[in-house]
Amino acid sequence: MSALLKFHTRDVAPADRARYWNEIADRVFTGTFINVPGEDFAGRMLTWRVGDLDMIRTDSTRSAVGRTPVVQDAERLILHLQCRGTSSHGQRNAECALEPGDFVLATPHVPYSIQLTRHEMLVVEFPRAPLAERFPGVDDALLQRMCGATPGGRVFHDFLLSLWQQGERSAEDPEWETGVNAVFYDLVALAMRGAQRPMADIGEAALRKRVLTMVMANLEDPMLRTASIADGCSISVRTVQNVFAAMGTTPTAYIVDQRLRRAADRLVARPDASITEIAFDLGFNDSAYFTRCFRHHFGVAPRDWRLGK
Repeated sequence: MSALLKFHTRDVAPADRARYWNEIADRVFTGTFINVPGEDFAGRMLTWRVGDLDMIRTDSTRSAVGRTPVVQDAERLILHLQCRGTSSHGQRNAECALEPGDFVLATPHVPYSIQLTRHEMLVVEFPRAPLAERFPGVDDALLQRMCGATPGGRVFHDFLLSLWQQGERSAEDPEWETGVNAVFYDLVALAMRGAQRPMADIGEAALRKRVLTMVMANLEDPMLRTASIADGCSISVRTVQNVFAAMGTTPTAYIVDQRLRRAADRLVARPDASITEIAFDLGFNDSAYFTRCFRHHFGVAPRDWRLGK
């Protein structure tokens, strides 16, 4: 297992950021190149290798990504999971668009391209064989959007995010790396099977997905509430309340829960950011209120969570 490495453009002169970002991207995934629209580009990337899994976690302003074919004896796949923002992926004659929670598989042995809005994304490159054993139709599923709103999709999303919370603490358990790899392949296959299975009520599922996508895309907006969700989805406030009631929660409780989950992740992934900064970035207007909510939800204060106590 390699050490977790962190890269940021903030200490790089604006005129040099495109070159710097391309050097980092090519170092992590050979053949990757990035076109940025101007000198105001900003980005942050974490890289980590865990067993078979070459992973990055990146968030940046708008950009376009391309990759030249990778020549290797063992066939590999690359997975892009959208956490925030949107993206459009193209390979051969296929195209697909991702919204928050969705993911897509592609092959790094054929050129591909990605158009990205301001975003946060998890990327994993790995050997094809272990996934093909669990999901024999993997080749037919390449560049097909895998919906993140299914139960399997949500579990897989949460699993990937949770890995980054462990960071270098994982070295304490020698069997952790092997176990993580096995769980990764099992959960990818589970999420892919769930994405292909039609849901009982497409109308209800589509509405729920639209509402949750609206929430996740605007999670950092302090004005996000039931009324703004209704306006954004062109539905009534009562309809929004019914969607969350069917999930056993309320709009407000769900928003706070998702903000706290993201905060827990960022506390570890961004040790340079203050707790107050993270709280305000995620829509909390009061850092003391954020701390109380965090302690109630996770049983520890944000500072102790960051220190792994």
